[in-house]
Amino acid sequence: MHASVMKRFNTVFVLAFIGLTFCCSKCDQKDIALYEPIPFPKENPISSDKIALGERLFFDKRLSKDNSISCASCHVPSLAFSDGRKVSIGVNGGLTERNAPTLLNVGYQKTLMFDAHISSLELQAIVPIQEHVEMDMSMIDLINKLKVDSYYTREAKRLFNRTFDAYVLTRSLATFQRSLISQNAPFDRFYRDKQTNAISQSAQLGWNLFSGRLNCVSCHPPPFFTHFKAENNGLYSKYDQPDKGRFRIFNDSSDIGKFKVPSLRNIELTFPYMHDGSMRSLADVLRHYEKGGNNHPLQHPSLKPIVLSEKEKANLLAFLSTLTDTSYMVRFKKMN
Repeated sequence: MHASVMKRFNTVFVLAFIGLTFCCSKCDQKDIALYEPIPFPKENPISSDKIALGERLFFDKRLSKDNSISCASCHVPSLAFSDGRKVSIGVNGGLTERNAPTLLNVGYQKTLMFDAHISSLELQAIVPIQEHVEMDMSMIDLINKLKVDSYYTREAKRLFNRTFDAYVLTRSLATFQRSLISQNAPFDRFYRDKQTNAISQSAQLGWNLFSGRLNCVSCHPPPFFTHFKAENNGLYSKYDQPDKGRFRIFNDSSDIGKFKVPSLRNIELTFPYMHDGSMRSLADVLRHYEKGGNNHPLQHPSLKPIVLSEKEKANLLAFLSTLTDTSYMVRFKKMN
């Protein structure tokens, strides 16, 4: 690993990084410089062995009640860990209420879930497992199902010095998810590494528009292209459907229609768009913001009608395409 990269990480993080395929010499992938070290709890330090255990759990369909879906069923590696559906499919063919977001760079997220109300990946892991339209498993039943697996019991003892339990499950899944990094897009080489020829002139004009006159960076600031907060983006003029966003968590009327601002990284791969997957294309998304949303009384005050020429729209789309980075797929190529 280059010396300039080494300086970015503390010793524990570097040791963990050695075990990841995106910086492993046998993978023939160039080292990348990250914007900042991945934060992780002191009580759950990252390690390559723990990542491996979490990965096994992430792809294990036994986490669901009928053994039909795994975490990877709704977070498919080749789709930037989204699933290409309006809303995801759970056990017994049930439909979730929301579109599956990308998990890439999720280790940096300050809040999780579309309601922006969960603060750690360790806590978040419990939600889809127990949600009746997703995996529909009680934690007790799940642990009883999985603790007969010799690999899980052996690694739980070796890595955590305890029997396989909910603590081991959630800490391992969280650690695996923190290893999902995507920061080697053309835009990263342009913005972080100062390679002015890394993106086209059209994309540069789109970035200038995105970060300048349109001020999209107020909600989608680089490098992660989200500010991690819940906002009302005027998707609907009325939220008379059951899903009213963050409101359902705190029953605060000012939260109606507020959903966490998603990352725009790999946005070409994470269609359809919006929390309910109601928009099929980026062109649809641009049209929504061009008209200033649908005038919901709580929509973000920055949403106003704007006029975009066809050339400006093309430049914006060119910029958004520079956020695509599939180098993480080296780790998962055997699964596709």
